[in-house]
Amino acid sequence: MLNHETHERHEKIIFKEKSYAIQGAIFEVYKTMGSGFSESVYQECLEKEFDLRKIPFQSQIEIRLSYKNTPLNQTYRADFICFDSILIEIKAVSQILDVHRAQLLNYLKATKLKLGLLVNFSSFPKVDIERIVL
Repeated sequence: MLNHETHERHEKIIFKEKSYAIQGAIFEVYKTMGSGFSESVYQECLEKEFDLRKIPFQSQIEIRLSYKNTPLNQTYRADFICFDSILIEIKAVSQILDVHRAQLLNYLKATKLKLGLLVNFSSFPKVDIERIVL
């Protein structure tokens, strides 16, 4: 019974293959660069790794915000949107906090995307990746 339940949960992972491809690129950047650099360094490295792996992405995309269906002057920049469906937020912090999770959740709502990956390159001994589903 446990195997069936595990299988059912595994089958419900959204964008499974795409997110695995993205995570592979993230792991490669971490393996090559390690921890301790700024977010902008990891941003550039991921751009290069996504290109090498032919993962379609947009980088530093300006996202328009609205309040009660009225556009705001304020915008935010998404670190990455891959495959036109997965938002990636990069951090280089001692640990991921609830405020970082809330930030990604708000970005998902603003873009109407369903899946976000919150990536912390400053964790050790391995990169920390959290999946957040809207």
